Amino acid sequence: MPLAFRFSRILNPRLNPSTNLGLALASSFSSSSRPEQPELPGARGGGGGFPATIREGRAEIFADDSNSVFYNKAQVNNRDLSIAVLRSFISRRREEHDIQLRRGSHAELPPKHHAEELGHIRGSSEDKALSEEISYRAPKVLEALAASGLRAIRYALEVDGIGEVIAVDNNEVAIEAVKKNIHHNGSVASSKVVPHLADARVYMLTHPKEFDVVDLDPYGSPAAFLDSAVQCVADGGILMCSATDMAVLAGGNAEVCFSKYGSYPLKGKHCHEMALRILLACIESHAIRHKRYIVPIISVHMDFYIRVFVQIFTSASTVKSSPLKLAHVYQCTGCSSFHLQNIGRINSKDKRNIALPNFSPLVPQECAECGHNFVMGGPIWSDPMHDKEWAASILSSIQAMSCAYSAYAKISAIMTSVSEELPKAPLFVSLHNLCATLKCTNPTIATFQSAIRNAGYQISGSHVDPLALKTDAPMSVIWDIMRCWVKIHAVKYRPGNHPGTRILSQEPKLQAKFSHVPGGLAVQKSPRFVPNPEKYWGPKTKAGRQPKRLPVDNL
Repeated sequence: MPLAFRFSRILNPRLNPSTNLGLALASSFSSSSRPEQPELPGARGGGGGFPATIREGRAEIFADDSNSVFYNKAQVNNRDLSIAVLRSFISRRREEHDIQLRRGSHAELPPKHHAEELGHIRGSSEDKALSEEISYRAPKVLEALAASGLRAIRYALEVDGIGEVIAVDNNEVAIEAVKKNIHHNGSVASSKVVPHLADARVYMLTHPKEFDVVDLDPYGSPAAFLDSAVQCVADGGILMCSATDMAVLAGGNAEVCFSKYGSYPLKGKHCHEMALRILLACIESHAIRHKRYIVPIISVHMDFYIRVFVQIFTSASTVKSSPLKLAHVYQCTGCSSFHLQNIGRINSKDKRNIALPNFSPLVPQECAECGHNFVMGGPIWSDPMHDKEWAASILSSIQAMSCAYSAYAKISAIMTSVSEELPKAPLFVSLHNLCATLKCTNPTIATFQSAIRNAGYQISGSHVDPLALKTDAPMSVIWDIMRCWVKIHAVKYRPGNHPGTRILSQEPKLQAKFSHVPGGLAVQKSPRFVPNPEKYWGPKTKAGRQPKRLPVDNL
């Protein structure tokens, strides 16, 4: 379209009577000025009195300087990872559908079509082909807390094969912003994204098992939305859930965490992984009330928040084994040793495999290593919080489409670490923390992991902390390895009831071998932890509030 004609449409009310001048001018140049390669999100334009825009991925939204609609560009990591998971989910759904068609199964037909389609399937070949086409339905997505609608618009524009995306918010200003942003992003966004003014909890409760994907990304805790969210997801669908109240989940306000999530957090180096497991346990507790259960896909801690991706299924019999997936944590107040005990147990003599209440605590009143007392936390999710196949699939998809992600460096680093984690090793120890307790010099990570492997156990890193070591070795073996290390690298004796003194006063039952074992933690030459791209990369002020500014005299 010639430039003069574009201006004529903007300035002539007969040609374009309903379009705002600033909006039309921004949209007239948007298609020709958008770069092909992704860039870090940020405000653009705004000159000449026209509204500034923010570009992220393929989407572009209007900037809101008044903060009446929430937006945080640091959440680009969150949105990029969610898009990667969605792409893998749709790819798997298509593969499962193709397999069912080859087997002649029509189990994915919606229930309302079962009766009327059954006769056609038994009929002619044309009717059978038609029923096979009907059986596959594009995934329907709900963004329960839409704000500016950026996430919903990105899903519609960037995820191939996605169906309708419902953007819900109870803020009228936010919904108006969503409508403007949808219109600004063209026909594809307008045909797929549907804004809706409603309370997310009521909307999800009134649409049970309707959505294949439900995205919860609240400002703070998601606890108030979980009960309705687990009912809204279709069988085999995904619930994506974020939590930004890390001060609560990481042990800063234990009583608040219990009131919101039903679990007590424990302070320690593993607090962020424990936060992930508390959130998973909370989602599971809501799901089992409705005869449903969760299967974690991936669970990650990024920047200042945590985010979990879980599939939800319905099975009254499987729900009965839920106590086997939850555990209490006993942590020593002296040496920070921790032990997990599942809430339920299986009676080996009972062939029904029904979960029974577990026995009394497996730890004594005092720690066997240092003599201090234990505190009890949890319950937390003790089953694997990642699916190795999903993690590998998502990572390969991200690497194959690296140019499609603005936060490629961050999400690829996280998924690399996630794909290498031990699945059945809840929580982790910190090598620096162990050495601080004993007041000894640090062995290298390669030396320590070789000692663990030589003792017959497995060890890996963690995406949560670069110094974390996840292992299936019990704490007694870990402390024996450290005792053997101190024998080689002597420390100064510390009198009194210091935990390190009590630990070193015992002879090791295991003679550790520190000889190098090939195949350490860093097999692939790729980064696991990357720095923030710019300063002040963190949480922002809640929508409707103005950031506090100190007077100039106080600066």
